[in-house]
Amino acid sequence: MGRIIAVLDACAGLFGACGVAAAAGAAHVAGGERLNSVALILLAHAAALLGLTSRTRLGEPRARFWLAAAVIIAVGAALFSADVALLTLRGARLFPMAAPTGGTLLILGWLVAFVAGISMISRATLP
Repeated sequence: MGRIIAVLDACAGLFGACGVAAAAGAAHVAGGERLNSVALILLAHAAALLGLTSRTRLGEPRARFWLAAAVIIAVGAALFSADVALLTLRGARLFPMAAPTGGTLLILGWLVAFVAGISMISRATLP
């Protein structure tokens, strides 16, 4: 599990860097407005990956759910952003339906995180 967490944390750093680059591209590349979507997805999900992987380090009872959510979100963000960036910059697609597949995986990943969170409600102590 530790190696997967390290890879996800590295992805978070890469997503953050690429998100900033995409934002710069949106501001400076003619016709690059779609790169704003790439920047938003990458920057938001870079932070989310760090948050999700931190849950697994804390020895949470549902660590596998948090880890699964992080993996699904990482794959979804990569597919979506790579496809939109390639379309914007090169006029080509990663593969047919890559962006919608990535978006669907992002939704699924967030639902897995929801399940992880909701499953902990019965374990939570009230003040």
